[in-house]
Amino acid sequence: SALHSRHAGREISEKLLSDDLKAIFLLSDGLNINGSELVKGFNDILPQNVIVTGGLAGDGSKFESTWVLKEKCPTQNCVSAIGFYGDNFSIHTGYKGGWDVFGPERTVTKSSGNILFTLDNKPALELYKMYLGELASELPSSGLLFPLSIRKDTHDNTDLVRTILAIDEERQSLTFAGDIPQGYLAKLMKANIDNLIEGASVAAKRTNITNIDNTSLSISISCVGRRLILKERAEEELEASIDILPNNTQLIGYYSYGEISPNFINQDCDLHNQTMTLTVIHES
Repeated sequence: SALHSRHAGREISEKLLSDDLKAIFLLSDGLNINGSELVKGFNDILPQNVIVTGGLAGDGSKFESTWVLKEKCPTQNCVSAIGFYGDNFSIHTGYKGGWDVFGPERTVTKSSGNILFTLDNKPALELYKMYLGELASELPSSGLLFPLSIRKDTHDNTDLVRTILAIDEERQSLTFAGDIPQGYLAKLMKANIDNLIEGASVAAKRTNITNIDNTSLSISISCVGRRLILKERAEEELEASIDILPNNTQLIGYYSYGEISPNFINQDCDLHNQTMTLTVIHES
C-alpha cells in the first residue's frame, strides 16, 4: 500500500543515515510497491546532499511477478538498498525520456494515489482506448507505448512520465507506476525512436562527468517500454550513452517498471517512468 511504501522508504533511510552517508542505491518490487510513496519516504528523512538512485523491478510486458534479491533469494514485496559512505568516491546521475506529447493537455479531475479515474471529467480508460484504437485490446501492455506526461501546473517545467501497470474495466480506471495527483495537468505521449535514442545521450550528458583516470561503473536503468519500442535498435540507446561517458566506463543495467533519480530543480529523489536513468560511480 501507499502507507507501507512510504514507511519502507523512511525505515531504510533511518537505518542507513549517518554523517558520512553520500548516496543510496535501491531496488524495489515493481508491482506491489508504490514507487512514488517509496521515494517520498526517502525524501522525508534524508538531507538533500544525499543522492538516491535506483529502480523498480520489471517483468517485461507480462505484468505478473517482480522481485528483488533478499539474502540471495528472489523476494516479492521487498525493497533492497545499499548505502555509500565517505569521500573516496564520486557518484553522478542523469535521466531523460525522449517521448513526444500529443493531443490536448487535460486536467486530472479524479484520482487516488496511482489510480487515475477521470481526465477532464471523462473516464480515463475510455479516453485511452479512443487514442489506442486497435491496440486497446492489448492493454495494459500496449499502454507501455503510450505513457502519460504530468505536471503540477502551466508554470511547472519538470514533467514526470507515468506508465500504465493495470486497467479496471468496471471502474474505467488506470493504475500507473507512480502517483497521479488530482488537479495536475496530463498529456498522452507516443514514441519517436530517434528521440528515445537521443534521450539516452542526453541522460549521459546530464551526469556532468568529465574524463577520469579511474575506471567508472555506469548502472543503466531503462524502462521496459523503451525496450519494446526500440526492439532490435535497443542497443543503440546503450551506445548513445556510452559514447558520452568516459572511455573506461563499464556498463551494467536492466529494464524496469520505474526509474529513481534526483530531479533537476531541488535534487529531491523522484520516480520516473519511460526514461533512461544513469548512475555513474567512480573512485576519487
